[in-house]
Amino acid sequence: MGLMTSLNNSVTGLRINQDSLDVLSRNIANAGTPGYHRQALNVVDYNAQNSTYARSVGVTRAFNTSLQTYYTRQVSDAANSSVQAGYLDRLQGFLGKPGQAGSLDTLYSQLKNALQGIATSPDDYTARASMVSSAQTMVETLNRLSTTIQGMRQETEGQIASNIYNINGMLNSLSEVNPRLLALGMTDSARAALHDQRDRLVSSIAEIIDVQADYRPNGTVALMTRSGVGLLDNGVSQFSFESAGNLSPNSVFDYNDEASKVGKLILTTPSGLTIDLVTQGVLQGGELAGLVTLRDKTLVEAQDQLDEIAAALAQPFSTVSKPGEVTEAGAARGLTLDITNMAPGNDIQFTYSQNGIDKRVRVVNTLEPLDYIDATGQRVIGMDFSMGGGDLGNTLGAMFPSLNISGGAGYLRILDDGAAGTTDVKSAVAHSTSTGLQGSGLAFNLFVDQGSAAFTNNLDSDPPQKQGFAARIAINPAILADNRLLVQYEVGGTLGDADRANYVINQLETMNFVSGTSPQANSGRFQLAGNLGEVISQIVGFQGASINAALTKRDDRQLTLDTIIDQMESDYGVNVDEEMARLLELQNAYAANARVVSVVKELLDTLFQAT
Repeated sequence: MGLMTSLNNSVTGLRINQDSLDVLSRNIANAGTPGYHRQALNVVDYNAQNSTYARSVGVTRAFNTSLQTYYTRQVSDAANSSVQAGYLDRLQGFLGKPGQAGSLDTLYSQLKNALQGIATSPDDYTARASMVSSAQTMVETLNRLSTTIQGMRQETEGQIASNIYNINGMLNSLSEVNPRLLALGMTDSARAALHDQRDRLVSSIAEIIDVQADYRPNGTVALMTRSGVGLLDNGVSQFSFESAGNLSPNSVFDYNDEASKVGKLILTTPSGLTIDLVTQGVLQGGELAGLVTLRDKTLVEAQDQLDEIAAALAQPFSTVSKPGEVTEAGAARGLTLDITNMAPGNDIQFTYSQNGIDKRVRVVNTLEPLDYIDATGQRVIGMDFSMGGGDLGNTLGAMFPSLNISGGAGYLRILDDGAAGTTDVKSAVAHSTSTGLQGSGLAFNLFVDQGSAAFTNNLDSDPPQKQGFAARIAINPAILADNRLLVQYEVGGTLGDADRANYVINQLETMNFVSGTSPQANSGRFQLAGNLGEVISQIVGFQGASINAALTKRDDRQLTLDTIIDQMESDYGVNVDEEMARLLELQNAYAANARVVSVVKELLDTLFQAT
């Protein structure tokens, strides 16, 4: 090997040493920097006719497409679970745990105890005052929880708007990074830094919305949602959010755009196509999907359950239960119901057996054409009672040909078929709503709707009366002014009469409720069935289980994400110990190359002096 060959090899070695030191210094300087990928210098050996030497041919950035894709997906899933768990954890704090002071089941227990106190000592002012106080606490709690839930729904809309602003900025930034990665004159270090920026932006976008990233050989990236809607390719899509303003229990999502009363989340593609992300089911992950689920489903169901409690609280006090009178017509036997004063939402219920099988029917006074089997197996039918007893009897008679059903002014008669052992009418009761505090029986309106209106569970109002009732329920002002009305059901009646209190106690135990309406409308929702105490217990248990499940899901997904991050740290991260060991290698190589250059210089100097 000649002197010039040795000199050339040493000089190229020094150059590679310098490039390697540049890469190493960047690695050490960025150790621990989020999103930084370890870099390594590419060195290629060249063989010439008279020499062998090395050259650097760019910088390699640590990157694993499969790992990055899995990470991006898990970021979306973890963000989705995290935002839902965060809201539900707060909701649990407001609802309280079973048996905890201030929880709904505890407050109901206190209400029943106060009611029992009136039954024991109806003439005791303190007992009656305690009953009013317990009822007021129950009402205020339902009002407060409703306000809290609607406030949380409003908060989700604010967070959605903030996320929309952020994701548009990040998509625009990523659309600027892509063309810069195609620039031919860029240094390797600058290109690697752009790749880091690209991946950080993709990760940040994935936290907001579920994305699939297509990493291309030229370094650019295209994004689309898991459902296949393009976000970034030849152009960039833009998100927008049309707020609905203040949300109330009546502000619910509907697939019919005109009927929907919540904010709209719109995506506009580069071609000008607009997509409603919620209506068309585009969102499958990320914070946006979690926030929409909270706003339109989870928190709405929580509000509906509060409304079920409010309705089941009001009705046992105000419902007049009128059992049917035994009636015979020839061989046929049955019951005759008084259906006067039946307000919208009131109902009649009857049970009959057919061939030894009991069947239960509930006929609701409504314009809605209801006909379904509820969660308890009871058939629910909607009828307009204003048609009169005659037409009502004829219509029901046609629906139940095995029974003899007829009616007239103010009554409905339900008889068996007169054949022994074929059909048998077992019970029938009409439920109407009390309209006064005295002189109209034992039932009374302790709990009222807005404007002191009676709660009848009217299905024909817009929206139905039960919707949002927990936010409106109040104590009858007349009872707040004079608690004697809790026991005096007749004008001038004695204060020592416990009949009204005992009537309500019996109603609370025997009146059963079923949540929602038809099975189609209740699809995906937890079904409630039972008396008020059972309904409250079911709701408290369901919410507790749902919240715990959400927290567990969040922790599981975060654990998975942490595992992926650890793997990425192993594949992409900078190990300072390894880099320092590499630095020692470079120092030794630098010293060796420098020594060769020095020796060659001395030999050349000697050679020139000799000549």
